[in-house]
Amino acid sequence: MTSVTTFNRHNRMPLAVRSSCLALALAAACGGSSASHPSTSPSPVPDARPLASLAATGAIVTPTYAVRVAPGLDWSARLGSSREILRAMDDDIASTLTARGLKAGWLFATELAVSYKRNPTYAPDPYALAEEPLRAPAFIAGSRLTEPLASQLRTMIALHENARVVLVPIELRFDRSDSSSAARGALRLALIDPRFSEARFVGEVKSDTTSADPRVLTASLARAVANLIVGR
Repeated sequence: MTSVTTFNRHNRMPLAVRSSCLALALAAACGGSSASHPSTSPSPVPDARPLASLAATGAIVTPTYAVRVAPGLDWSARLGSSREILRAMDDDIASTLTARGLKAGWLFATELAVSYKRNPTYAPDPYALAEEPLRAPAFIAGSRLTEPLASQLRTMIALHENARVVLVPIELRFDRSDSSSAARGALRLALIDPRFSEARFVGEVKSDTTSADPRVLTASLARAVANLIVGR
């Protein structure tokens, strides 16, 4: 932080004693002081559960859109196909939220897939949503959705009349740790209000451990997602 120094231009030249005394007397009479001290306020504490409102309202949870592995982390054999690890992330989120008591008002990836099969000419394919723009760093809370994703999510909540918001796991990421074979998991996600085509929340959770087993990390990330909504 740049240090800012305040100068009083009258201090640059000698002043008569009488003038100094008069200035001090005037300041005292007015209740002033020779130096002001700006008030300080404590830094805001981050909300431990920024998605706590979903515990009462529920949400649609779309399939995890993308997976990214850090350069130099040779996990091709461990991960299998991208489809498999993304589905594993979806299953862990669904099972963890359900285990925390989040059932009424919640719809997960498998249920969205069933809805799509029943309404293929109207319902959007949950595994083919146009989410690529959401991966950009510039996509933050308050950002507006672009087409066709905005229309896809509006149609999705229209099919499920009790749904109001959509929780979107955007990108599952595996970052290198100190160990050459272990990694730490991260999941970027957003809470979208399709009625206004706007992101209410965009954030990232991280696994509470490092591991060489990707399923250990997806389970840890699912717990971290649940922690944004309800307690352990």
